[in-house]
Amino acid sequence: MIRDKVLSYLSLAAKAGRLCSGSFLTERAVRDGRAVLVIAAADASENTRKKLSDLCAHHRIPMTLYADKAKLGRAIGRAETAAVTVTDRGFADQIGSLLTDGTTGG
Repeated sequence: MIRDKVLSYLSLAAKAGRLCSGSFLTERAVRDGRAVLVIAAADASENTRKKLSDLCAHHRIPMTLYADKAKLGRAIGRAETAAVTVTDRGFADQIGSLLTDGTTGG
């Protein structure tokens, strides 16, 4: 059971089809203008974090580091993932407010 509220919302977004996972699909979603929020795993490689950070800054998409690859992956039904992109404003707002307030649970 996922006790962390952020991971729970990511799980719901994935089930609703409002999430892209993996650094390649995240890059594509940002470039295509579909990304609303990018979350990279804290243990993603330095190169991946820098590339996503620069891309998000250029396109003015908020990005944050959260959890690790295993936890992010488990939340969305995969083994591991270095990054996820929320493509729905509602989910992104909920997750963003949890990250800002620091009330992530778990």
